[in-house]
Amino acid sequence: MIDRQLGREAGKKRRLLAAVIGLGAGGGLLAITQAYYLTQVIDRLFLSKQELASVAGLLWLLTAIILVRAIVTYLEGVLSFKLAATIKTGLRQRLVSHLLGLGPVTLAQQPAGELINIAGEGVEQLEAYFAKYLPQLVKAACIPVCILLVVWPLDLTSALLLLVTAPMIPVFMLLIGKLAEKQNRRQWETLNSLSAHFLDVLSGLMTLKLFGRSIEQASIIARVSKEFRDATLNVLKVAFLSALALELVATISTALVAVTVGLRLLYGEIEFSQAFFVLLLAPEYYLPLRLLGTQFHAGMAGKAAAADIFRLLRLSGSQAAGGSAPLPRQQQIALAFRDVYAEYQPGGRQALRGISFSLDAGQHLAIVGPSGAGKSTVAALLLNFITPAAGDIVVNGKLLQGLSSDDWLRQVAFVPQRPHLFQGSVADNIRLAQPDAALAEIIRAAKAAGAHDFIERLPAGYDTLIGEGGQGLSGGECQRLAIARALLQDAPLVILDEAARGLDVHSQAVLDKALARLLAGRTAIIIAHRLSTVRQADKVIVLADGQISETGTHAELLARPGLYWQLVGASKGGYDV
Repeated sequence: MIDRQLGREAGKKRRLLAAVIGLGAGGGLLAITQAYYLTQVIDRLFLSKQELASVAGLLWLLTAIILVRAIVTYLEGVLSFKLAATIKTGLRQRLVSHLLGLGPVTLAQQPAGELINIAGEGVEQLEAYFAKYLPQLVKAACIPVCILLVVWPLDLTSALLLLVTAPMIPVFMLLIGKLAEKQNRRQWETLNSLSAHFLDVLSGLMTLKLFGRSIEQASIIARVSKEFRDATLNVLKVAFLSALALELVATISTALVAVTVGLRLLYGEIEFSQAFFVLLLAPEYYLPLRLLGTQFHAGMAGKAAAADIFRLLRLSGSQAAGGSAPLPRQQQIALAFRDVYAEYQPGGRQALRGISFSLDAGQHLAIVGPSGAGKSTVAALLLNFITPAAGDIVVNGKLLQGLSSDDWLRQVAFVPQRPHLFQGSVADNIRLAQPDAALAEIIRAAKAAGAHDFIERLPAGYDTLIGEGGQGLSGGECQRLAIARALLQDAPLVILDEAARGLDVHSQAVLDKALARLLAGRTAIIIAHRLSTVRQADKVIVLADGQISETGTHAELLARPGLYWQLVGASKGGYDV
């Protein structure tokens, strides 16, 4: 009935959970007390023919009990939702921190729409579990037992009826629960699939339009939406079926107690006060079990969502955890790879197989090679996106694995092939590299990146809002903003996944000048796509199948017929691989 993982989450909030349980149990005891004093008032007024004044004290006491019970019920609801909100907040923070800690390499293997749905809607599904289902489950276990202990010495027959009929409700819940769990799981998986597919369609809408497949995708979304609708209706059918069955069992059981008590009262086998007290307690006995039935499908929905949440929390990534050794601000960075192996999945295909090279401070290294040779893996290792499977990476004489990851990344500027710009102002996107930077510093970096002129032409200049992913800007403009961001960071090491494809001659010239300013005086690793960049590098490494095929300068490599010579020849002077 209780999911073990969710139970552990609730156990972490022991005080709040204990308060909710205590208030729930207290409400049950107050219900018994209320029934007892109401019985006394009715018995004295109508059977003993006492005056109203003689029971005034009992009436005031009964009023106080009713008021206290209402307050207890209210506080229980407030604390239940507070418990749910606290657990949700903590779980969502853990989930987001864990996902970010996995790094971009591992996250790229997970459907983005599914991740968004689990972190958003999935965590929200837990509110009903902790705020309603779990407290009701505790009350269903405690209150009937308390009532049974009170009724047992007063009326053994009614107590036996209560004892025999009560297990029927949990039995029905368990029988229906198997079907409910299956339907809830199917509904949740369909929602995940719908979210992932819809986000995928939005991201690739341009491609779908170009190939005339957007209408077809709309029909697919409609089909998946219909599947989700059908799954939701099936869940509701099971929920209504369970509510009907539990209400029917509870009503018939209450009627049985009422009939037997009435007949024995008619034949004088039981006193009125006892009979009336038992009749008042019978509905209270079944009420927690009935209410549990109404919350049962919410509990199943929470369990279905929790399965995916904890699956993601168990997901292990390849991102390097980093050490604890501090790394003060460096003026220059020297690097060395010593027999480094790398893989993206443990036991999977090796992306790098024992590469070794060194790079002196201020030198520029160009890495070239065919697609899949391992060029981007070198950058991923230096950015701590993955950790070496074997070998060492040395930074200024210290092992990279032992350095504080935060300290290290503050000294690395990365300009990717497709830089990501966030929804916000132009200034905010540049300021990402240095959050406390003044506007004058941002302008200075933009000028050095060749971005100032086009920014000034925007409607609000540096305060112009741009869309997610740089919507409203050209590819060259996005690149220049990324370079401005790197210039503002002023890091001693630059990793450049050079991207200038599809740019016009003017944009290419502006970008080349900006890159020259960025790389000047800094150690740089350039994943090269153009011959002009390779020519300017101090050293060139040619990768093939995860290994170093050739090393040298552009002139040295071009002088001998090897892989580099073949690549340059294939590109006909424009090197683009």
